[in-house]
Amino acid sequence: MKVAIYPGSFDPVTSGHLNIIRRAAKIFDRLIVCVMVNAGKKPMFTQEERVELIRRVTEDIPNVEVDCSDELLAEYAKRKGSCVIVKGLRAGSDFENEFQMAMINRKINPELDTMFLTAEHQYMYMSSSTVKELGHYGVELSDFLPEEIIPDFQERIK
Repeated sequence: MKVAIYPGSFDPVTSGHLNIIRRAAKIFDRLIVCVMVNAGKKPMFTQEERVELIRRVTEDIPNVEVDCSDELLAEYAKRKGSCVIVKGLRAGSDFENEFQMAMINRKINPELDTMFLTAEHQYMYMSSSTVKELGHYGVELSDFLPEEIIPDFQERIK
């Protein structure tokens, strides 16, 4: 069974994230979407809330599991029996950082590969940070967030 992990902070999970999840779920037998701790970010939602939001928007994808972890990704992957990390890329600047992280993860866990999926054109500019900024200004969010979580986001942004 091919198990892949799609890690991220997902604060909140965007339509771009969901696009990567759906595409990766078609490639692997099992996809673990893992909410990771990013020490450089102050999250809007707790780790548990982010897990719940992702579960809600992926409940129709049977081979997707949602989890969270505060350990090193390479160690988490080893513990979960995964040999592939899935990363979404929006622009060239994403690649430099993600390539460096892929090399570090492989150094820690030599069995671990990273697969890059490029964002579809309508999501190339989208990030959770951008969505938060737009939310503060009351922009219509249906092009940016899955419909199921817009009320949660709007409540939190108040």
